[in-house]
Amino acid sequence: MRKIFIFSYGWLLTLGASAQPGIDEMQQAQQQLASSFFSALDFALVIAGIFGIIGAVRIYHNWQMGHPHIDEAVLAWFFAAIFMVLAGTFLRAAFGI
Repeated sequence: MRKIFIFSYGWLLTLGASAQPGIDEMQQAQQQLASSFFSALDFALVIAGIFGIIGAVRIYHNWQMGHPHIDEAVLAWFFAAIFMVLAGTFLRAAFGI
């Protein structure tokens, strides 16, 4: 009885393993993603650059208007740009796009 149980358990494991997609399909999907999408890191760098330009203009405007708390705005825009760069790097490392 025990031999039948072990045999049937092993047979069911092999059925489950053969139902998984192969390495060729995974590589093909990765190539399709890489060819059809703009790189996540490039996108994050573009967004970080836009954050930098908008932040610089807003900080310059507030500075010329005499607002007293410029330091907080500088840090907020700076860390927003840094976050976008790190998010792009994370997406590239995690998903390869």
